[in-house]
Amino acid sequence: MSEPLTAAHWGTYRVVRSAGQPVALEGFPDDPSPSSIGEAIVDTLSGPMRIDKPMVRRGFLENSTDHRRLRGRDSFVAMEWDEALDLAAGELNRVRGQFGNQAIYAGSYGWASAGRFHHAQSQLRRFMNLFGGYTSARNTYSHAAAEVILPYVAGSLNSLFVEHTSWRSIAAAGGLVVAFGGFASRNAQVNSGGVGQHSQPQDIEAARRAGVSFVNISPDRSDIPENLKADWLPVRPNTDVALMLALAHVLVSEGLYDREFVEGYCIGFEKFLPYLTGQSDGQPKDAAWAAEITGLPAADIIALARRMSATPTLVNASWSLTRQQNGEQAYWMLIVLAALLGGIGKPGQGFGLGLGAVNGLGSHRGKAPWAAFPTGRNPVDSHIPVARIADMLLHPGQLYKYDGQERRYPDVRLVYWVGGNPFHHHQDLSRLRRAWQNIGTVIVHEPHWTPVARHADIIFPATVAMERNDLGASSRDDYLTAMSKSAEPFGQARNDHDIFAGLARRLSRSPDAPVNFEAAFTNGWTEDQWLRDMYQRTRTASAKSDIDLPDYETFREAGFFRVSPPEQPRVMLQAFRENPDACPLETPTGRIEIFSETIAGFGLEGIPGHPVWREPAEWLGSVLAKPASLHLITHQPARRLHSQLDHSAYSRAGKMKMREPCRLNPEDAAARGISGGDLVRLHNERGATVSVAIPDPGVRQGVVMLATGAWYDPDLEGDETCCKHGNPNTLTRDQGTSELAQGPGAMTCLVDIERLSGPAPEVTAFVPPVILRGDKGQP
Repeated sequence: MSEPLTAAHWGTYRVVRSAGQPVALEGFPDDPSPSSIGEAIVDTLSGPMRIDKPMVRRGFLENSTDHRRLRGRDSFVAMEWDEALDLAAGELNRVRGQFGNQAIYAGSYGWASAGRFHHAQSQLRRFMNLFGGYTSARNTYSHAAAEVILPYVAGSLNSLFVEHTSWRSIAAAGGLVVAFGGFASRNAQVNSGGVGQHSQPQDIEAARRAGVSFVNISPDRSDIPENLKADWLPVRPNTDVALMLALAHVLVSEGLYDREFVEGYCIGFEKFLPYLTGQSDGQPKDAAWAAEITGLPAADIIALARRMSATPTLVNASWSLTRQQNGEQAYWMLIVLAALLGGIGKPGQGFGLGLGAVNGLGSHRGKAPWAAFPTGRNPVDSHIPVARIADMLLHPGQLYKYDGQERRYPDVRLVYWVGGNPFHHHQDLSRLRRAWQNIGTVIVHEPHWTPVARHADIIFPATVAMERNDLGASSRDDYLTAMSKSAEPFGQARNDHDIFAGLARRLSRSPDAPVNFEAAFTNGWTEDQWLRDMYQRTRTASAKSDIDLPDYETFREAGFFRVSPPEQPRVMLQAFRENPDACPLETPTGRIEIFSETIAGFGLEGIPGHPVWREPAEWLGSVLAKPASLHLITHQPARRLHSQLDHSAYSRAGKMKMREPCRLNPEDAAARGISGGDLVRLHNERGATVSVAIPDPGVRQGVVMLATGAWYDPDLEGDETCCKHGNPNTLTRDQGTSELAQGPGAMTCLVDIERLSGPAPEVTAFVPPVILRGDKGQP
């Protein structure tokens, strides 16, 4: 291998070196469309935002009065490794001894590294499981509502992802793709675990050339690639379920639905029908009804339903549809609509669960059983829905409902976070800051001075992917990459495995810890031995599927291995359609459940056993909507993955006046006296953020678009609920989707926007905190 490879969630790259040092990354030769986000990696290997030594927050170290309130604004004291490890080990032992393992929250969430061994959360879970357990988290911020609802309707989300219909199948059908929420090309840059080939742009273009037509149902015209020449239906945000119901009403009332499929493959249509027709509540869910809710002409709704019934159709919903109040209903109703069309299990038809959300979904790729770092079992049965962390911290002991259960929030005293940034992905960040003050101790592993590092008590400096060897692989990709170390660790940074080994060495002396804790954690192996073991387990398992991986040395020399793609394009639920009795679904009845007796049995208010339109608390049709209100849509950024490497030159080049820009309709801008390039303040009762306006006719009136991921930078000298940098999560609601999934509901959010008056507060997101070094504790 002439040049080493590295892998990230946005691609695989060859490392270009000069004088032995990495100076640039080049796109992987197999990749037709490498992501430019890779430019950020080398740029951030060093610099003032890297953390060079263990750090301890000054107020925590001195145990000053009310020091928790200083998180996010305090100075830090640089420590030696032994001192910091002793301090962290003491805190872990103290909390476990006084409050039990459930008082430790290690449900650490975030994308971290693409490597299989140096996967931060896996390292944390193995450590904590051996330590006696911890309070964990369930589901994801990406699509929690879908994860909970789908097992009752069509099977588990992950199982459906594995057999997801491919773009090649869609192209062969030559029909229609109706995209609720679109599929923005910026999203397909990424893939959890890595990307060998960014094939989605070519796959979608091939479908267009094959005659596939597209409908973009979104407030944002750019939510679908321009070259597809899609029809645009600028729906009101949060009203997709009402539109789906109206489409279903047209199919049923005009006799256009597939009665044979519904009767043979589905359960409960007869219990859903009275709601659809209005027999049960006096309101038919017809096009006229939906027009008032969605803002779309009734004639357009009727025409679309007829077009869908006359053409092989795939209905797709973006993951963003789950991230709103009642987000469970969107995916449930999507599948009901697909069932009425009757194309489920046919090539290029049925439903899609986030086509375009990541590169891997819909790609024509092979699969292999990539081995993971073994984490063991958590002995503690304490967990929360991942997006309810602030509720847990603010209300320990409070009862809540989740997935048919009544549970109680634990009393957490210590939080351990690695490989993620809750001050990016959580909602209502001012509320999270208040909740964060209730934690006794916060321990973090971080390479950079991210917002979560600034809000920590003990920070261990972690290496980044280019500073270690690893194996890069994803369940949604067909490449296994030999990630090779190409840079020395910055300062005194250590990898997560070595950090936990150092803690385990100290905790093994505790009578409460497992015997030989360090040996149990490391298995007595080096990094190279772990990588060889994981590769051999992959090789052995792959051989059972007739996949012949070379020996480890040959693989390392080659740099990668690719699994051959299948002979035929994948079709989701094809086996179920061909023989539903022999190949039942992973649902209680083995069929598609239009009506779920299980969910009906939960007795949740407003959630019967079938999908329904539930009016969200904040939307353009609500009583809370003022004439000046806009609906805030928080989408994925184009120049970074979430908030990762926001301090890089590549990410900063996409900002305006050092802030994340927002887009709004020119008429909305003009009505507020806002011109392009103006500094603006978006605000509501939860908080505010400062942005720069871009008038865009491709944004529906009444909507403002603002990308996520700008590093949280509260105005500590003024309005602390305001982010100076353009982070939208100072504005979003921290309320669960419903009592069913308790997922994030960020997309249900109204804001006001105004031209900023007076001087703009200085952006300090990329200025590290004051660091005290040496015996005299001088900065």
